[in-house]
Amino acid sequence: MTKKIEMTISTRIFRLQYKPNFQVQLNQFIMKTRQISAWVMAGMVMSTMFTACKKSDDVAALPPIGGYNTSNDVAASNLKAHWTFDGTNNEAISGTAPSNSSNASFGTGVKGQALQLSSGYLVYPTISALSSTSALPSVTVSAWINLANNNKTVSSVFALTQALTAQGDWNQGPINMYVETNAHPATSDTLQLHGAAHTYLNGNYGVGVDNVNAYGTVGTDFQIVKGINKWVHYVMVYNGSASTFDVYANGQPVSNKNFQKRTLPDGVTPVGNLTMSTPTQVVIGSMPNSGVGYTNSAVQSWQGLYTGLIDEIRVYNNALSATDIGYLYQLELAGR
Repeated sequence: MTKKIEMTISTRIFRLQYKPNFQVQLNQFIMKTRQISAWVMAGMVMSTMFTACKKSDDVAALPPIGGYNTSNDVAASNLKAHWTFDGTNNEAISGTAPSNSSNASFGTGVKGQALQLSSGYLVYPTISALSSTSALPSVTVSAWINLANNNKTVSSVFALTQALTAQGDWNQGPINMYVETNAHPATSDTLQLHGAAHTYLNGNYGVGVDNVNAYGTVGTDFQIVKGINKWVHYVMVYNGSASTFDVYANGQPVSNKNFQKRTLPDGVTPVGNLTMSTPTQVVIGSMPNSGVGYTNSAVQSWQGLYTGLIDEIRVYNNALSATDIGYLYQLELAGR
């Protein structure tokens, strides 16, 4: 472009030499040429800046966390059930709606909206992805909880159960994920998380495995979870290959190390992969008992209904690694 301008100047000078007022016209021409060059350069700069800005806008605003852009990317192929509670209580993958509910509404969640229960619950019919004998050989259940202690009853977050008419006692599972809100005074900031899984042998109840962030020496055997009336990321993991059970809070392991390895009643044989008793159902906010339709499971005095918020329940058919649990926590905390 500069070369063209120089050629133009030379040509115009040659022509002007044979006209009157040559010097005046030449000066005017040079000034105009300088203005044009300035405009051209400014245009080029602005174009470059615009292009750079546009290119930046095309790139994701936030960098990946652990290689994941959103929480839905974590172990995506193993995610078998997901409750977002964003204006709906339906399970997101299957679209299954609750068959029974009480005192359930929506509040502000970690991501969008959350389930708000006031001594309430949701009961679901069978969700096919969770209802085969080998549906969950290993299992991870994650959820965000926001509640307080009551010093009276436990608060069940999530339970995968037998059918309403088949469930015997509450602890015949196959999955229970709850908070022992009866273990501490209502003013205490300590949450006692308790996860449990159950396997069936030859179609009959076999053995239960569980873990709780209590017993033994604090800081050595287990970790205290502080967090009433604020969001806590609660994850329970049973690894069928290793026969281990772990509980995490806010991306960190908190369960009792003395109860991590699980064996059959002989104390030697590893429990191994979980076997389900089918069909299964899901209840959120209550233990499976007659108060919510499980006719053969009596309500016990220590069993209450959930009061507080629950968000982003996820069920995986594998044992998430500690690293992925940390990424899941960070992504959901960031609203991603």
